Amino acid sequence: MGVPLRIKNYSERFALVDGIPFTLPVQARNSPALMAGFFCDYDKAAALLPGNEIHPVRYLNGKAIFMVTVIDYRETSIGKYIEYSIAIACTRGRSPAPKMLPVIFMKHYHTGQFILDLPVSSEISVKGGKGIWGMPKHKASLDFLITDKMVSAQYEKDGQFAFRIEIEKPAKCNLPVKVGSVNYSHFRNMLIASYIYIDAKAGIRLGNSAKGTLFIGDHPRTQFMRELNIESKPFFTFYTPAAIGVLDDHFECWFMTYPDKPASVTPEGFESVADLTLDEEWLPAPSFTDYQKFRI
Repeated sequence: MGVPLRIKNYSERFALVDGIPFTLPVQARNSPALMAGFFCDYDKAAALLPGNEIHPVRYLNGKAIFMVTVIDYRETSIGKYIEYSIAIACTRGRSPAPKMLPVIFMKHYHTGQFILDLPVSSEISVKGGKGIWGMPKHKASLDFLITDKMVSAQYEKDGQFAFRIEIEKPAKCNLPVKVGSVNYSHFRNMLIASYIYIDAKAGIRLGNSAKGTLFIGDHPRTQFMRELNIESKPFFTFYTPAAIGVLDDHFECWFMTYPDKPASVTPEGFESVADLTLDEEWLPAPSFTDYQKFRI
């Protein structure tokens, strides 16, 4: 799926939202990215999804899909930053979809991913991503490292180890990929869907050829993910050295509904972004080295 013509038609125009100026379209270039999918327990994944309109994708083996995507945004309209997405592949609708069909008929089943955690490097990315698109961003210490044989990304928060992923670097990245993706978030006690379009040449590994490792630390933002019974080996990995990403200016949101009147306490809202600045500075790089004990 390519970038919609509607977005192309306002190229080089400008926007100003919450004090953040944008040159349109909102996009990134020359951005290395990694992605990996791991099977996990379906029922435990379902318990993490809010409301009654989104459901985990169920693979042929009956399991849910735990997704990790890390993008090193090097050229954007709000400066450079790393974005570290940890999510569950999901559909949107009245009931769960049949096994595998959401992978084939993505538009019909509104297939996407529900974001469990989304640390980023800069405060301006938090202010824009959460305040405008409802993404659950927060600032953390992140890195994205590329060697001859491995691509890795580590995440620490408040001096505590939270998460790390390593994948084997593919020998070649020559497969053209043009895809649109839906990200679901829970903000202001509403379900919010935002859309991004990726154009890249990638190296993709499937099944036994996919090699990678997860490390989930004891930070409160990630420790609960260990209870998902995530399999130790990914069933696919993806790496591109230079993706182009375009974020849609259109998003959708729906009320969360409940069988009984909910409590007055809701997830964080605009108060969490109102006083944020346009600061592009990063925290010091992750430094924790004893992560092997957190290997999945």
